[in-house]
Amino acid sequence: MPEETPRKQGSRAPQSKVFVARAGAFAQRTRAEELAAALDDRIRSERLAVGELVGTLDSLRAETGFAYSTVSEAVRLLRDRGILEIRPGRNGGLFVAESGPVVRMRHTLLNVSEAPETVADAIELRDHLEALIDVSAARHCTDSDAAELTGLLETMRAASTWDDFLHANWALHERIAAICPNEMARAVYVGTLGHLGSTSARIDDSDADEYRRRRTQIHVDLVDAITRGDEQAVREAVARHNNTTV
Repeated sequence: MPEETPRKQGSRAPQSKVFVARAGAFAQRTRAEELAAALDDRIRSERLAVGELVGTLDSLRAETGFAYSTVSEAVRLLRDRGILEIRPGRNGGLFVAESGPVVRMRHTLLNVSEAPETVADAIELRDHLEALIDVSAARHCTDSDAAELTGLLETMRAASTWDDFLHANWALHERIAAICPNEMARAVYVGTLGHLGSTSARIDDSDADEYRRRRTQIHVDLVDAITRGDEQAVREAVARHNNTTV
């Protein structure tokens, strides 16, 4: 059995069933996104209170059978979204974070139906926020951030399928958003990516290679501008990004 396949029910069945039951519902998401969505759903469905222990990285790894890197990424996503709080130390672990207005707003965005007009609205909203998020990222990008963005670009370049390319694209944008200190803007922006992440656009095979080449170059230029802190170049890259359509 592959390492990333959830384990069969055993002594941990009451909690692990949540992850197994939802695994097929997000076939277009990465494993980390699947796990983050399932864990978020469990926190809400079980009405876990603020400050209540959710588990640890090790316990989630044992419960789900996912690789440690997958669990860590899922936890990072939930931490960045204000859903989990990570407490270090002997009595540390993963705890339910205080649900402020940003978290409630994100849940509202993700619970809207995935009708075509909703996706169009998400694209419009995302485009309006793109410059704010990316310029802010340019102002606050660290060497560590730059290294991670470069790695995500390489994943985007190396994507072997259309879905992999889209997932790499969304992951790159979510990582850029994580640099932005404006929590409200970041929550709304990442919420729109949730809609886009659940809907895979399709284009004709004859156009796919050229589209991917153009989109990849735009993201290369965007990341280069962000890592150099060149705000004007960021705005120019954002303009090309928002005007290049399928």
